[in-house]
Amino acid sequence: MTDGRNGQRTLVLLRHAKAEQSREGSDAERPLTARGHADAAAAGAWLARHELLPDVVLCSPARRTRQTWHGVAMGMTGSPAEGGPAGSKPAVRYEPTAYEAHPDELLELIRAVDPAAGTVLLIAHNPGISLLSALLAPDQADPDGLRTTDIVVHRPVAAWPTLTHAPLTTRHTARG
Repeated sequence: MTDGRNGQRTLVLLRHAKAEQSREGSDAERPLTARGHADAAAAGAWLARHELLPDVVLCSPARRTRQTWHGVAMGMTGSPAEGGPAGSKPAVRYEPTAYEAHPDELLELIRAVDPAAGTVLLIAHNPGISLLSALLAPDQADPDGLRTTDIVVHRPVAAWPTLTHAPLTTRHTARG
């Protein structure tokens, strides 16, 4: 891992792809819809086209976020085992605290990332992920928050452990 391209850090926030509505099972076990799978792959392809391959992936352990990561990884490289700069495999951490997290809890997960990581991808849920984006760039936040498979790219100027602010540079809604 490097400290980002030219010393630049990149934080990519991704709201999970479209999931089935709750039925009899728990909320954490809701799977993606067919559209959700296609959108996750489209998100991965978009990240690859924009050279936003992660060094570290922080992912909620909910089924829909794990499936989103798998689809993103497939869309980036054709294999969930690849990613990162020059095809290196990202460090993937399934973080229980990312499920139903408040923005400050998500921020703590990011602050704990290896300081040498250049690009971090966080895959989580609303409202936490939308509120985190607003916390990092309050003047640039979308008042409607992130929709399913929305990607927002923030460019922190501080090191991960001291992250408090990160301008939002790009927003994209991935659709397959």
